[in-house]
Amino acid sequence: MEVEFDKKDILVFCLVLSIAFFLLGLFTSDVFNGRAIKVSNEKLVPIYRVDTEQKKVAITLDGMWGAKRTPELLQIFRDNDVNITFFFGGNWLEEYPNYVREIAANGHEVGNHSYSHPHMASLNESGMKEELNRTGELIKRLTGQEPKVFRPPFGEYNNLLIKTCDELGYYTIQWSIDSHDWMDVSADTIVKRVMDNVGPGDIVLMHNNGKNTPEALRRLIPKLKGMGYEIVPVSELIYHDNYYIETHTGTQKRKRGVQ
Repeated sequence: MEVEFDKKDILVFCLVLSIAFFLLGLFTSDVFNGRAIKVSNEKLVPIYRVDTEQKKVAITLDGMWGAKRTPELLQIFRDNDVNITFFFGGNWLEEYPNYVREIAANGHEVGNHSYSHPHMASLNESGMKEELNRTGELIKRLTGQEPKVFRPPFGEYNNLLIKTCDELGYYTIQWSIDSHDWMDVSADTIVKRVMDNVGPGDIVLMHNNGKNTPEALRRLIPKLKGMGYEIVPVSELIYHDNYYIETHTGTQKRKRGVQ
């Protein structure tokens, strides 16, 4: 017996099918290990900035080599009563353990920046875990705190790295404003670059041993505060659950309906 379908039946079938695919899409892009990591083949991205109406920004300092300016930087932060996030590599942690302890004791966050500063995207999963775990264990031993944020060297990443970081409990962090302090530009240039681009939820990239970083921060922090910004460590800026990350911007956003 032949079954005939009229146009209404076909339209209803197409509508039901569309809804099913939509719901499937929501499910597969929802939460991976409690976080908004997509499990499809779509490109995964780190957190570049946070979508927030609160006037909060995070200043981050990367450190792999040299500690000449670290005491001055810590004094600047104490004078201005602010806490930031330092991302340190394994060699820095091993060479300057007393500074690491002082940084943590001052209330700053110590993040993971790999052990040997490799091109992480070129490693296999085992190599990635070795880099992350070795440095994570150093940070925990020196500070008593479990590191929760990771910044890949050179800003290089791929899907495997982000999934591996998530599995190990790390939020992968990039930046939305590059201060260019690593280019040894003047303090004026650094300050102008940040102030011209800053907005709520931005993450600023600077370096622990940048030639003009201390002078730039000495001027930059009061300017940001004067504009009503609160400077916080990265972990106090980002969302820790019920979020997603825009693929094309790297902006971390709250899911709809979540306060």
